[in-house]
Amino acid sequence: MAMNWAWIGLFTVAFATALVRWALGEDGILPALLGALFDGARSGFEISLGLAGVMALWLGLMRVGERAGMIELLARLAGPLLRRLFPEVPQGHPAQGAMTMNISANLLGLDNAATPLGLKAMRELQSLNTEPAGTASHAQIMFVVMNTAGLTLIPTSVIAIRQSVALKQGLGADFNAADIFLPTLLATFIALLAGVLAVAVCQRLPLWRARFLLPVLVVGGLLAAAVAGMARLPADQAARFAGTTGAAVILGVVMLFLLAGAWRRVNVYEAFIDGAKDGFGVAIQIVPYLIAILVAVGLFRAAGCMDFLLAGIGAGVSALGLDTDFLPALPVGLMKVFSGAGARGLMIDVMQVHGVDSFAGRLAAIVQGSTETTFYVLAVYFGSVGVQRTRYALACALFADAVGLVAAIAIGYAMLR
Repeated sequence: MAMNWAWIGLFTVAFATALVRWALGEDGILPALLGALFDGARSGFEISLGLAGVMALWLGLMRVGERAGMIELLARLAGPLLRRLFPEVPQGHPAQGAMTMNISANLLGLDNAATPLGLKAMRELQSLNTEPAGTASHAQIMFVVMNTAGLTLIPTSVIAIRQSVALKQGLGADFNAADIFLPTLLATFIALLAGVLAVAVCQRLPLWRARFLLPVLVVGGLLAAAVAGMARLPADQAARFAGTTGAAVILGVVMLFLLAGAWRRVNVYEAFIDGAKDGFGVAIQIVPYLIAILVAVGLFRAAGCMDFLLAGIGAGVSALGLDTDFLPALPVGLMKVFSGAGARGLMIDVMQVHGVDSFAGRLAAIVQGSTETTFYVLAVYFGSVGVQRTRYALACALFADAVGLVAAIAIGYAMLR
């Protein structure tokens, strides 16, 4: 129901705004809205079609991992923490392994790998769903909200973009494109905790017990140690290390699955083909969900509603007498909720206008690296298993986004000013 009203609201606000602008003499606004309508539909289909190949690859490899027993092993390793967050999922269930791999890929900023693994986890969780048809389970909501928090240890793409813009702006070898590591990790970790706690309150999970807090402290300590170590590296070495680490992890998992399958005398090729057959079906299934959200977001942007929203926020901040230096970076966080590509374009624009080494430029990079495309994730993940009633998932995800954005701005002022 929440997604229903959000979808209707985006359409209604965009159309009403466009009518007002047309009445004021902007003849091009209605054709622009119509163009955004068809562009969103085309983009949704193209994204889904492009995802088919990646889905086939990862679902095939996951099937190999299942038959080789590696998914069950990963589930056991992550069991102590996942049992607290997902009490509905039995110990050793394939969903635990898929969720572990999805979270690992997100930590390394490997979106192309994280999404298929996440969709695989959603399908496994759907097999345990006892809610009425089309309704999200508690476990599915927790998993999706964790994905919308976008916990990232290595924001590889943001570092690469900063380095590229810095070269165009003539900055020397002293420029450190990786100086956003620690602020980004802190902001995204706060967003993750906010999302998890919001869902835990709705589900009445006892997360304050030591059995939950201890694994969280261990994971947090490992993340802090990794970030502290990488923060000492020069920018070019950190970027190379980030890229190499991501590639090594993915290739290592692939080879581990294949070798484990061979060791256990699994017909690896047959298992891969069997799993890959599901890839195209999953990609096609999400087409209507993805088109629906991309069309609504496109209309909202084309009508100028995002610009009006930012202008209102700026006026309110100025009226309170607060510092407004963060405002140029704010559109990145607001846009990221709707569109990752749009937010990336806004981030680059901020870097080009204000300078990649400016406060606004660095803050925009932190926001981009510590937020996620919430509506896209909800549409794709729930759409892949035919869930229409997402219950409190949208509210919790938007709460995590808001906390993460505020945290990014606060951390930016604390560490970059």
